[in-house]
Amino acid sequence: MRKFWKEINAIVTIAARDVTILVKTPSMFIFSLVMPVIFMGVLGGSLEQNLTAGMDFNYGQFMLVGMLINMLFMGTTNGITSLVEDRTDDFTQELMVSPVSRYSILLGKIFGASFSAILQLVGTLLTAFCMGIHYTLGQLLAVLAISPLLCLAAGSVGMIIIAFVKNNRTAGLVTMLVTMPQMFLTGAFIPINNSRGILFILSRIMPMTYALDLSRAVFFAGTPEYADIVLFHPAFNVLVLTVLSVVFLIIGTFFFTRSETTR
Repeated sequence: MRKFWKEINAIVTIAARDVTILVKTPSMFIFSLVMPVIFMGVLGGSLEQNLTAGMDFNYGQFMLVGMLINMLFMGTTNGITSLVEDRTDDFTQELMVSPVSRYSILLGKIFGASFSAILQLVGTLLTAFCMGIHYTLGQLLAVLAISPLLCLAAGSVGMIIIAFVKNNRTAGLVTMLVTMPQMFLTGAFIPINNSRGILFILSRIMPMTYALDLSRAVFFAGTPEYADIVLFHPAFNVLVLTVLSVVFLIIGTFFFTRSETTR
């Protein structure tokens, strides 16, 4: 039992460090305000005005869920890849020699990055308010209720990146190459119901596709638009995200800790 509480304390401490860094970095909050304005206000607004005529669902709500999950994925993945910078500062070495499980260290990092990403959703909700996108408190809480699983999936993707990337600049570039295409290929802004060929294959191998679909399933549950928006059964989405998270975490943790051990 004492060992269990030691692991919990390590997770909480590492997560709190990430939240503290976010609070002391105003630029992150500014970014979380500017990005929704650019993508929802400019890109999404243009799509809504010019290309969504005749749609059988509310495009504003469709886009809102897409932006919320995109911010969660980007924020969590970026938070995990900051371990590469910590490696440069030798902070990870100090963590690895501590008498706690490697999984506790990395879970603490994921929790910290996830909480920080959730805080940054304020900008998305403010943008939605300014655009007149309506939603109920129940719909928002339903998405937030499944956010731990979504953040865990995003964190596992970040673990795969830092497992094989050792340079901070390279890690940032790889993270962008992984997260940005998902924004456009997984249905965050553009429906993918009729994707074919290589676009169909890419959309189905990207984790955020299933995170988005699960989020829209709980957001639009009980509405007439559900059948037009949701691709898969929610249970299938949960299964895919869970399997991907476990596999990626195991692989990522193994190679990351091995690289730290052999430094």
